[in-house]
Amino acid sequence: MGGIVVSLMQTLVIPLLPRFPQLLGSSPGDTTWVITSTLLASAVATPVVGRLGDMYGKRRMLLVSLMMLIGGSVVAALSYSLVPMIVGRVIQGLAVGVIPLGISIMRDELPVERLASATALMSASLGVGGALGLPAAAFLAEQSDWHNLFWTSAAAGVIVLVAVLVVVPESPVRSGGRFDFLGAVGLSVALVCLLLGVSKASTWSAGTTTGLFGGAAVVLAVWGWWELRSREPLVDLRTTARRQVLLTNIASAVFAFSMFAQSLVLPQILQLPASTGHGLGQSLLVTGLVLVPSGLVMMATAPVSARITTARGPRVTLMLGTVVVALGYGAGIFLMTAVWHLVVVSAVIGAGIGLAYGAMPALIMSSVPTSETAAANSLNTLMRAIGTSTSSAVAGVVLTQATIPFSFKLIMALGAATALLACVVAAFIPRRQA
Repeated sequence: MGGIVVSLMQTLVIPLLPRFPQLLGSSPGDTTWVITSTLLASAVATPVVGRLGDMYGKRRMLLVSLMMLIGGSVVAALSYSLVPMIVGRVIQGLAVGVIPLGISIMRDELPVERLASATALMSASLGVGGALGLPAAAFLAEQSDWHNLFWTSAAAGVIVLVAVLVVVPESPVRSGGRFDFLGAVGLSVALVCLLLGVSKASTWSAGTTTGLFGGAAVVLAVWGWWELRSREPLVDLRTTARRQVLLTNIASAVFAFSMFAQSLVLPQILQLPASTGHGLGQSLLVTGLVLVPSGLVMMATAPVSARITTARGPRVTLMLGTVVVALGYGAGIFLMTAVWHLVVVSAVIGAGIGLAYGAMPALIMSSVPTSETAAANSLNTLMRAIGTSTSSAVAGVVLTQATIPFSFKLIMALGAATALLACVVAAFIPRRQA
C-alpha cells in the first residue's frame, strides 16, 4: 500500500501540467519545477533515508517518509501559487524511500521462502500506482477542483500510516553508528547538479549544463575519496563495488532508461489530434485507462518473477524481463495506429518490468549484509531514478529535433536497444551467490 501511494503521488500532477501556468499564475517554463523539484528531492532523500533506516530503524523511517507524504500533500492542496506548490512537491518527494525501506523490512521479517514473491510485489507497486493513478487523477481533475488530487493523496497517506503503525513491526536489525553528514551533503550536491543538468539540458544554455555536469563530477570524486576514508560512510563503496552489486546497479540504470520511454511516447500518440495523421485524438482519461493494463500485468507477473528467481536465480529473471521489454518496444515500432495496439504494447512492456523489477532487490540483498540492506536498496532505487531522468531528457530532445512519427519510432527503438543492453550487462552478473 505504501509503495502504491508513493507512486500515485508522483503521477498525480501529470494531468494538470498543461493547466498549471493558468492555475498557478506562472510561466510554462517555471511550472516544470513542479516535476523537477520532486525529482531532486527524491534523489537526495533516497540514500539518506536508507542509511538512517539501517541505523535507527526501518519502520521508524518508513513512518517519517509517510508523514512527509502527508505533509507535502496538505501543503500542495492549500497552494494557489507556484512557490508553495513547489514546497509541497519537495516535501512529497522526500517520501520516495518507502519502497526500498519496505523491501528491507521484508528481508528482516519474512521467512526465506516468501521473500522473493513479497519483494517482487513491492517492487511492482511503483508501476502499479503510476498506471492506476493516471486515470484516477485525470478523472478527479476533470470532475472536481484540482486541489482534491492532493487531499486524496493526503488521505491515502494517513490510511497507510495507520496501517503501518498497526501491522508492521520494527526490525531488530540495526547497524548503529554515527550518521555521515558530510557524505550526505556531498552526495546531495552531486545528485542535484547531475539531475539538473540532465533534466534542463534542452532548455538551459550549453555552458550552464556543462558546468553542472563538471561540478557533479568534481563533487562525486571528492565524495568518493571521503567515503573510502570514513569509518562509518553513508554508502559503503567497497560493498557497492562488488561485482554483483555494481553490475545490478548499472543494469538497473540502463533498464530504467528503457522503461520510461513508453511513458513519454504512448500518451502523445493517444492525445495528438487524429487530423494530424499521427495521433488517435483520445482524451486524457482514455490515455490513462490505456496504461491501466500495464500496471495490472506488472502486479500479475510479480509472483511469476519470484518463481523464476527461486528456480533459476534472479539473474535469469532480470535477463528475461529485459528481453520481454525489448520485444514490447520492438512491437511498438510497428503498432501505433489503434488504441488496442498501444494497450498490447504497454501490457507487454509492463510484463517485462514486473519480471525485472522483482529480481533487482533479490540480486542486491544476496550480496550485502543485513545491516546495510536499506542503504543498498536505496542506492539501487536511486540508480533507477537517474536512468528515468536521463531517458526523459533524451526523449525530449528526440521529440523536438525529429519529425513525427519518426521520433516516436526512434524512441521505441532506443527503448528496445537499451533493454537489450541491460540484458548484456546482467549476463555478466555472477550466476549464484554462495
